Amino acid sequence: MKTSTLSGIILVVIGLFALAYQGISYTKREKILDVGPIHATKDTTKTISLPPIVGGLSLIGGIVLIAVGAKKD
Repeated sequence: MKTSTLSGIILVVIGLFALAYQGISYTKREKILDVGPIHATKDTTKTISLPPIVGGLSLIGGIVLIAVGAKKD
């Protein structure tokens, strides 16, 4: 399998993922208080948003790379 074809497949998968989920959420745990046996923590949910244009460009770029790789055969 050629490098351009493999790169194209990876870009298509990333593009589909970005279009389907449009962001990645994660939880961050912060220590608020730590006095002797008393512990207090706070969970904060943060989101990294992925605009649909990123997914679309990745998908189109992957399709182009797959086509270029197939044309060279």
